[in-house]
Amino acid sequence: MSASTAPVLQVRDLVVEYEVHRSSSERVQAVRGVSFDVHAGEVVALVGESGSGKSTTAHAVVGLLPGGGRVVGGSVRLHDGELVGLGAKAWQQVRGARIGLVPQDPGIALNPVTRIGDQVAEVLRIHGRVRRAAAAQQAVEILRSVGLSDPEARARQYPHELSGGMRQRVLIGIALALEPALVIADEPTSALDVTVQRRVLDLLDDVTSRTGSAVLFITHDLAVAADRADRVVVMKDGEIVEQGLTAQVLGSPSHPYTKTLLAAAPQLTVRERVAPAPVPAGETPLLDVLSVSKTFRLPGHAGRTVQAVDDVSFSITRGAAFGLVGESGSGKSTVARLVLQLTAPDTGSVLLDGAPVADAAGRAVLRRRSQLVHQNPFASLDPRFTVAKIIDEPLRSHRVGNRARRRERVVELLDQVALGASYADRRPGELSGGQRQRVAIARALALEPDLLVLDEPTSALDVSVQAQILALLDRLRRERGLTYLFISHDLAVVRQVVDRVGVMHDGRLVEVGPTEDVFDDPQDPYTAELVGAIPGRRADLADLADLTPDALLERSTR
Repeated sequence: MSASTAPVLQVRDLVVEYEVHRSSSERVQAVRGVSFDVHAGEVVALVGESGSGKSTTAHAVVGLLPGGGRVVGGSVRLHDGELVGLGAKAWQQVRGARIGLVPQDPGIALNPVTRIGDQVAEVLRIHGRVRRAAAAQQAVEILRSVGLSDPEARARQYPHELSGGMRQRVLIGIALALEPALVIADEPTSALDVTVQRRVLDLLDDVTSRTGSAVLFITHDLAVAADRADRVVVMKDGEIVEQGLTAQVLGSPSHPYTKTLLAAAPQLTVRERVAPAPVPAGETPLLDVLSVSKTFRLPGHAGRTVQAVDDVSFSITRGAAFGLVGESGSGKSTVARLVLQLTAPDTGSVLLDGAPVADAAGRAVLRRRSQLVHQNPFASLDPRFTVAKIIDEPLRSHRVGNRARRRERVVELLDQVALGASYADRRPGELSGGQRQRVAIARALALEPDLLVLDEPTSALDVSVQAQILALLDRLRRERGLTYLFISHDLAVVRQVVDRVGVMHDGRLVEVGPTEDVFDDPQDPYTAELVGAIPGRRADLADLADLTPDALLERSTR
């Protein structure tokens, strides 16, 4: 950090309120008396759970509070200029040029009907930096700088034609296009795999060192904060509970809440996993994936195709958990769709208990005995339905039981996922992200399946809620004998929950083996690159990596 005397960003006694209902004058304080500085060339991480106020603080700084939200106290200064109270026209000169924002959700932030290159070029043209033709060429170079392959082709594509990780890199390119004095990165890597995450964060590091930009980094990932931030600010319930140098706050935390967050971080702690019971010799695996391949045509590319999955084979024994890891676009989610017969393989086959699932009868059995838990609990639940109706839906579809028995089953399932009957009449909008994912798991368990396919089930959750969901999945596996196909780009999470792991790269399975063997002694160079990119391994906090949660708590109270 090369901090100057005067900070780039100075926040003092910030108070933000939201109205509870439009028809009511009642208001709630989401941020209460928050103060911190960010200097040139410095990365300050705001960390905390969902609802802690960290994103509200960032949105207040950039003047993008949602409807019903307003700053009612305090000061936000960029260099010597006060930002609180700026009018719309003044903000147009600040956003993009002096403050760059990398939002969390690339699916919402990008215009679905505008080509990628035009969206990157727009920020250059709005601020009068270059003419239209030059903006188009500079947009291509910006896409190249954030690690997109074939940037000329990507510039002509629409957002839906890119993966989530690619879309996030586009947003980072837009935010950095004008080399602003302050970059606000709101969970910028939560949708990215570890190697792309490392490249993106390396890019942010490069910009701050080259231009002296200050970075306000909003994250629930303490390992990323440990690696990348000069200072950490810990928020809870709208207040700062602890702040200081990263090594000090995360190495020897003083506040109980910080200790709890650290104990829940999978990259910084090691948890003991309960191994499944030994499989009797000769027993048929529950799931066999045999040499499956899948090719897709690229829309608008005159017959060009991409090999999404190339001759992939693995098996999962009953009661075991098998993990598939790899970068965005490696083919792991396509494998999940092939397993569930949501997409038919071009070649190869899928067997459930030794029986093929490709014909109508096999698919009917598969639908009943396997279920999918989606990545995003905010998108996978119908907002119009009550929790009871969401969980009841598969029971009704398969005509299981009468109305009274199904209601009893819904309550049983809510108890199993530690919610309880009181949640039955709520709707998704009344639930937190972790509660929504519990509902999604309860729905998946409704038909008492043998196999759960979990596609990034914790990537949208903060670290403590993630730990709760992983503990729930571990308990359900032990109690119900469930079998898991666990797909994730978060290798630290995978290491906590699976017995065996397969590594995918460009559609191929490059390495398969027991989890500890693959992580501790990778044989394939690509696996070694993935493992080496897991955050939370830098020198200042390296000694935390081998601590159990209890040992971490004991260390932090010395």
